Amino acid sequence: MGSAVEEDRMEDRTSSREYIESARASLAALSARYEQVDRICDRLTEVLESGRKIMTCGNGGSAAEAMHLSEEMVGRYRRDRRPLAAVCLNADPTAITCIANDWEYTEVFARQLEGLGQAGDAVVVLSTSGKSPTILRALERARSLEIVTIGFLGPAGSPAEALCDAAVTAEGSMPSSHVQEMHIVVIHALLERFDAVFG
Repeated sequence: MGSAVEEDRMEDRTSSREYIESARASLAALSARYEQVDRICDRLTEVLESGRKIMTCGNGGSAAEAMHLSEEMVGRYRRDRRPLAAVCLNADPTAITCIANDWEYTEVFARQLEGLGQAGDAVVVLSTSGKSPTILRALERARSLEIVTIGFLGPAGSPAEALCDAAVTAEGSMPSSHVQEMHIVVIHALLERFDAVFG
């Protein structure tokens, strides 16, 4: 027989059905964010049409989503369209470890923005909390460089949101897993726009 702690953990586990229903409800709340998503699609399309590039970054699972967005832009989503200018700032471990070692970890995205970014470029940050120090530092640096700041964030009112020119935020106290699921839907909506405009 398992320990009391193990039994408590078993009781806390959510069934597949319960999780999927919870995720569906969270994604349904995204329908109240159409204007936020459209604003982001418009801004990023304008950046690309002006001949500028889009940089992406995030931590952990959000880093994986940042890579997904940039690789689909440079490669392809659903249509064979021209490659789009995109760079993922969390994709180069040599740059990250060099910056973290020689300066401090909070500089890992900001310093790359300073080296790679130009006025009129955009940076898309992904953060389920909107409070990550690496993300906040990147947004502050981007604004000083006149780089457009776009956020795929967690609940509204975060420090990151205040530093973004446009952002999509989550409903209430949505768990981080559902925030990431919301972000991937927004990423795919954005890629659909890019396919339509640049296809």
